[in-house]
Amino acid sequence: MKLDLDPTHASAPEPLRIEEMRLEDINAVTRIELLSFTTQWPHDAFANELRSNKLAHYFVGRIGSRIVAYGGIWVILEDSHVTTIAVDPELRGCRYGERMMSHLLDTAIELGAAWMTLEVRESNLSAQRLYQKYGFTTVTTRKAYYSDNNESALVMWAGNLQGELYRARLDALRAKLS
Repeated sequence: MKLDLDPTHASAPEPLRIEEMRLEDINAVTRIELLSFTTQWPHDAFANELRSNKLAHYFVGRIGSRIVAYGGIWVILEDSHVTTIAVDPELRGCRYGERMMSHLLDTAIELGAAWMTLEVRESNLSAQRLYQKYGFTTVTTRKAYYSDNNESALVMWAGNLQGELYRARLDALRAKLS
């Protein structure tokens, strides 16, 4: 019997419920963090963001009671920055990362942001495709940005988030997610 490890062939995804991250969610979030990244945020970094950073907005995606995704942004006046986003490796390909990205954009827009930026590894082509789908373009490269292997990061920006054209794009993408 052959085991299909490609998550893009998974059965129809269960609905993802996105909620604000709470302190009691951090253990589940750090589990996904460990499975997703070669260098992780320390456990207390998430706690500090939730307790002390007034600019931070973090969310978890749940299927039932299980946390399967998370993401966060900072919103500073009209700029927003994706600080982190990840999906449990077992459930990648079910569009949960896209649902989280859509939620982060909606949150930034609601809070008055007109721009959003993020850094992504040069080798992470699937993430780059997702970001491009949502209107992000590469504006520069940060050489040797990642400390684990000195890989460079692409700095991507999406602009005019408050404009009619961008809102129409989001509405169309959101309709396809439903």
